[in-house]
Amino acid sequence: MTAVFSWVGRFLFDLFEEVGELAFLVRSSARWAVRSPIEWRQTLVQMQRIGVESLPVSAMTSFFTGMVLALQSGATSKHFFNEPLFVGTVVSFAVVMELSPVMTSLVVSGRAGAAIAAELGTMKVTEQIDALYTLGTDPVRYLVIPRVLAFVLVLPFLVVISDFTGVLGGFVVASVKLRVAANVYWHDIIDNMRVRHFVHGYIKAYVFALVIAFICCYKGITTRDGAEGVGKSTTTAVVLSMVSVLVLDYFVTAVLVALGIT
Repeated sequence: MTAVFSWVGRFLFDLFEEVGELAFLVRSSARWAVRSPIEWRQTLVQMQRIGVESLPVSAMTSFFTGMVLALQSGATSKHFFNEPLFVGTVVSFAVVMELSPVMTSLVVSGRAGAAIAAELGTMKVTEQIDALYTLGTDPVRYLVIPRVLAFVLVLPFLVVISDFTGVLGGFVVASVKLRVAANVYWHDIIDNMRVRHFVHGYIKAYVFALVIAFICCYKGITTRDGAEGVGKSTTTAVVLSMVSVLVLDYFVTAVLVALGIT
């Protein structure tokens, strides 16, 4: 019994310590973002790595997600009503408000987030971050802020593209497999979608971008124990990012629903 309480105590102590360190990183980033000029060169490099290089896989993921949604919703409505009804409405609402921001964030966290954690972790264990301190450059200003800013600028655009590819994937299945007329599919979307539905998904994208960026940067710059530590930090960063996205998805949705943005 004593061993159990000891384990729980160590776990809670480590948890609160990491939360506190992450909070200090967020505070330091906010302070440097206001007080010093942005490293735009580094930011553009990170935007290319995070956004452009993640575009094909995120678009493909959303495209096939839309196809599955159309197939499932069409098959279900056929079972109950003998006709594939409101396929466009179901696909567009599910993709724009929920699946596009969540799936895109998961894909980007697994690809770009892992790369950031591994890169910063390698810099940490090879003492390159300590060298920045020696040269009078704060690592938060030079390394963290460009990556956080790149995430915030790029992820919403990836979500926009995923919205269109997801709806397009649904259209392909609806027209080819379910024999839904093109004008019926698109009119379902035009008649029912509103601007607030798009805003719902974009707000989620900004929240997820901040969470993924800070978690991956934090795990990277706090890496220990050499090459083995880099692997552990990268794995932990990706897992925490994905879990955080899924957990925050509910709470952000609840807040948006309470505000009427739904």
